[in-house]
Amino acid sequence: MAKELVTQVKLQIPGGAATPAPPVGPALGQHGLPIGDFVAKFNAATQDRRGEIVPVIINVYKDRTFDFITKTAPASDMIKKAAKIEKGSGNPLTTKVGSITKDQLREIAMKKLPDLNTQDVEAAMKIIAGTCRQMGVDIK
Repeated sequence: MAKELVTQVKLQIPGGAATPAPPVGPALGQHGLPIGDFVAKFNAATQDRRGEIVPVIINVYKDRTFDFITKTAPASDMIKKAAKIEKGSGNPLTTKVGSITKDQLREIAMKKLPDLNTQDVEAAMKIIAGTCRQMGVDIK
C-alpha cells in the first residue's frame, strides 16, 4: 500500500550547506518532520553542488516520513554566473546589465532541460532567452 501524501514543501537551499535555521526548520517543523534527518540527507546528496542554490521538493507523508527531489539551479542564477553580474536589471527594457553568448545560452538550456516542460534543446533555449530578456541580459 502506498503512503498517503500530506503535502509538498518547496524550498531553495544552498547545496551541501543546509542548516536547521530558517527557511528549513520552520518549513519542516510545522509538519512534524525530523529536521536533522533532512539536513543530513540533503547535505550528503548535494555535496557536489556547493556554492549553488538547489531547489528541492520535499514530499511529506502522513506517518511523518519524507522524501525529497532535487532540481537544477534556477535559470536566473545560471545566467548571472555566465554573464558575471551581481543581479538582473531593475528596468530590463531600457537598462541592459550584461550579455551572454549563444553557446552559453545552449549550455544553460542543456543543464536546465530535465526541469523544463520540453525535450527540445531549441525550445529550451527560447525559454532561457526569455529569462535573459526579463533580467536585462543580451544574447550575442
